[in-house]
Amino acid sequence: MKRYTLYIVAFLLLFTSCGDTEFEYSGYSCYFIFDNTASRSALLATAMNQLSPGIFCHICVSGTYFKFETNASTQTETVAMTAIDQNRTIEMGTYNGTGIIVGYGNLNNPATFYAYDYQCPNCYKSNYLPRYALTMDSSGKAKCSKCQREYDMNNDGIVSSGEAGDKLIRYRASTTGTFGVLSVVNGQ
Repeated sequence: MKRYTLYIVAFLLLFTSCGDTEFEYSGYSCYFIFDNTASRSALLATAMNQLSPGIFCHICVSGTYFKFETNASTQTETVAMTAIDQNRTIEMGTYNGTGIIVGYGNLNNPATFYAYDYQCPNCYKSNYLPRYALTMDSSGKAKCSKCQREYDMNNDGIVSSGEAGDKLIRYRASTTGTFGVLSVVNGQ
C-alpha cells in the first residue's frame, strides 16, 4: 500500500508542477552568428562586455550591412557584411527587419547575457504581424509605442510598467567576449 501511495504522490507532483510556467527561452527560431574579431563593432563590443552590464545593443540587417545601436547613446554604427556573413543563414527572430537585442543584465553576479526579439511580444501575439518594434532607453527598459508596456531587459524581459502580459521573447545566446564571437541560436 505504501508503494502505491508513493506512486500516486509522484504522479500528482509531476502533473501539478507543469502548470502555467513560462519557459525561459522562446520557441521561435533565431540564428545569428557574428564574428566581432573581424568586424570590430565598438557598440556591439560594449554590450558583449561582461564588465559593462546594463548596456544593450539592438542589431538589425539593412541590405548587406548590419546596423548596431545601444541603449547608452544615440550613436548608430553600420558594418558591412563579410563574405562569410553573406553566405551564412541569418534569421533575426520573428522578423529580420526589426532584429534582436543583446547585452548583459545588471542584476545578477555574474551578469546574465540576454538576447531578446525587438518585437513587443504581446502585440505580436495578438495578430503575428511584425509591426510592433520596441525602443530602448538608457535605464535598460524596452518600450512598445502601441500598448505602452515597458519591459525590463536587465530582469529577464519582464513587464515592468503597463498592463500585465508576456515577458520579452528571449533566445539562447552566448559570447566569447568583447571583440569575440556572438552566437544567438534558438531552434524549433
